[in-house]
Amino acid sequence: MLLRNAGICFAMLLLAALAPLPLRAQDVPGIEICTVEKTMERRTSCLQSNVDFLQKTIAKLALDHQQKLDAANRQIDALKSSLAKTLGEVQAAQAKTAEDLKKKQDAPPPKDAAK
Repeated sequence: MLLRNAGICFAMLLLAALAPLPLRAQDVPGIEICTVEKTMERRTSCLQSNVDFLQKTIAKLALDHQQKLDAANRQIDALKSSLAKTLGEVQAAQAKTAEDLKKKQDAPPPKDAAK
């Protein structure tokens, strides 16, 4: 009996959770067509709403782009340091090779080569 009552309670809670809630109109931010407004106050308010929306959008985009530029600059700096390290290694290898060639040229020829 207790299990049956628990099942009924669960089913009722499930139905209550899934029942459609009354929908309320929401003011979704965006560009509105202000020419349909009849009074000057409503047109002004509509235009101001559009201006506010555009300013917020521009500020958000500016922040997003600045973050992307900062990330790109960090990546460029990392690549520059990697390139400088690699260039240093290549120059050191070239200097060693040049030094080895000079030592070979300065060394006396082997005795077998003179015959």
